[in-house]
Amino acid sequence: MEPKKNPKADLSRRSVLFLQLGLILVLLITWQAIEWKTYDKEALDTGQLNLDELDDEEIPITEMQNTPPPPPPPPPAPEVIEVVEDEEEVEEDEIESTETNLEEIVEVEEVVEAPVEEEVADVPFAVIENVPIYPGCENMKNNEERKNCMSQKIQQHVNREFNKDLGSELGLSGVNRVIVQFKIDEKGDIVNVMSRAPHPRLEKEAARVINKLPKMQPGKQRGKAVGVMYSLPIVFQVQD
Repeated sequence: MEPKKNPKADLSRRSVLFLQLGLILVLLITWQAIEWKTYDKEALDTGQLNLDELDDEEIPITEMQNTPPPPPPPPPAPEVIEVVEDEEEVEEDEIESTETNLEEIVEVEEVVEAPVEEEVADVPFAVIENVPIYPGCENMKNNEERKNCMSQKIQQHVNREFNKDLGSELGLSGVNRVIVQFKIDEKGDIVNVMSRAPHPRLEKEAARVINKLPKMQPGKQRGKAVGVMYSLPIVFQVQD
């Protein structure tokens, strides 16, 4: 059986389109219904001000008081001038003169400053002007001869007094050297003895020998007695 209607007039072919349009329309109506807002008219504030409801403000009335000005100050009392009769004699004080009587000036003698003694430090034996004089060197002619005489006398004293067997007792061998330094003070005494050696016993022995040196005539620098520093090497060999 053939259809009687025109195929173009058949709406069943567009049923899907109509369905979609219907769904869109329903969703639009639903969204508008959800977003729709209503307001209470009584709660609306139009922003108008009712002047009748304001209370009348009472303004206090102030009275101006006429305060009289302060009275003027009283006039100053008239100055009383007392007239003193010039009859009393006034005694004048005598002012003593502060000028110095030239006749009473005492002449001051010339002030002489006390001489200040110049301190001279200790002088090395090599540069002393007048060397200390060792007993037995008094007859030397000049400073150089006295210097050589003193060195020889000290060397002889050390060779005679120093214990040369001490090196072998301490277990030393070969050549040993002891350096001794001392001072001949302003009185000619031996002081400040210092020694340096390979063993402490050698240092003590060297100090003992030097302290046995005799008293000497002190050395002089610029005509004044001064301390003289003297260094002495003591060299000995230990026989194996």
